[in-house]
Amino acid sequence: MKPGWKTGGPQSRQNTYSNPRLSNIAASGINRRAHNYPMKIITAAALALAIATAGFHAPASASEHIVLNYIGQQIVPNKTRFNGTLIGGLSSLDYNPATDRYLAISDDRSNARFYELSLDLALFQRSATPGMDGVKFHSVTLLRGPDGNSFEKNGLDPEALRFDRASNRIYWSSEGRRGIFGFTNPAVRVMNPDGSYVSDFPVPSRYFPDGSNMGIFPGDKGIYNNLAFESLAISLEGRTLYTATENGLVQDSPPSSVVTGSRARILSFDIASSRPAEEYIYPVGPVVFAPSSLGGFATNGLTDFIAIGDRQFITIERSFTLGALTPGSIATGFTVRLFYADARHATDVSGMDSIAGRNIQLVSKTLLLDLSKLKNIDGSALAAGNIEGITFGPIFNGKRTIILVADNNFAPAQLTQFIALEISSGLPPNP
Repeated sequence: MKPGWKTGGPQSRQNTYSNPRLSNIAASGINRRAHNYPMKIITAAALALAIATAGFHAPASASEHIVLNYIGQQIVPNKTRFNGTLIGGLSSLDYNPATDRYLAISDDRSNARFYELSLDLALFQRSATPGMDGVKFHSVTLLRGPDGNSFEKNGLDPEALRFDRASNRIYWSSEGRRGIFGFTNPAVRVMNPDGSYVSDFPVPSRYFPDGSNMGIFPGDKGIYNNLAFESLAISLEGRTLYTATENGLVQDSPPSSVVTGSRARILSFDIASSRPAEEYIYPVGPVVFAPSSLGGFATNGLTDFIAIGDRQFITIERSFTLGALTPGSIATGFTVRLFYADARHATDVSGMDSIAGRNIQLVSKTLLLDLSKLKNIDGSALAAGNIEGITFGPIFNGKRTIILVADNNFAPAQLTQFIALEISSGLPPNP
């Protein structure tokens, strides 16, 4: 999702917030063989396997115990370039503990690609002007289709990425499209580390856009435009891949608004067989700030998640209202919240093309962190960008970490931002 999209180091103390209840690519330099750095991929799954083998489990009531501390942030200046590419649109992030590097997908529809980078958390600062000394890009790789070529402009909208260590392959999602320029089905795909196509997971047809461009008339079904597969997560034991729509399907519920939320679908796949499996309904909250004018743009959606236990997740809900005076040195318009979400008692709706009129049990959720409550070292509020990616990070100062990334939409007033959080309690530390 691209809200507001327009085309054409050390710290003396840590801030704590907890809920006790709980771009054109130049022809030269883009060939992966010509990169200055070797590719060292690996992730979410790598971490999942590492956690699983360490006997990791989420507490029975994880929401009552998870406490997150603000370590600091880094901001990559707009117009920063790497190997002939404009860095931006980073809508997903995945950490590889074996190499201490990250993969980040760019949702540039004209040149779909992902980066490999490293983050030095010791250089992250609780400051409104933290710089980017702790960020280093190592390589960039183009995504390619079944024909071996890169995708045509606007041929896809890459949004999420996870690496599966067991198969040495990368899962990624394309959000799809519904609008006057045509319909494109949302997709979950598999590629090799060099960006070459492997296969698709078969997405159920209920997700495919059908009917009117707006998706507001009787008989319309499928995704809303820009509100589809923004996320991916791999289960801790590495057997299940999850994705989710940012808001509900047309036949399930309206999009989120200031009055009501939306009922997004979490869709799972059995990795071994690639078959779709259980589906759950996740209750996305209402838009946080009302637009200042009638018809002003505003949205709220589920932008990414990570698995922390059996059908338990930490989710991101990212609300945006154009012109909203959100906290921070700049008013970004974004309100970002992290939730503990538990689908263990939710109804499996995989047999329902629509949930309208059905009595179902929703995924339960508990607020863990509102980023607008976080403070920099000088007491100023953290200005959160368009946070669309989440991953577990490295051990830092003896504690596990979570790293968030913001997609700047290639817009001059938005941020390419990395935020580091420390897990001070609630999840067992790695040995």
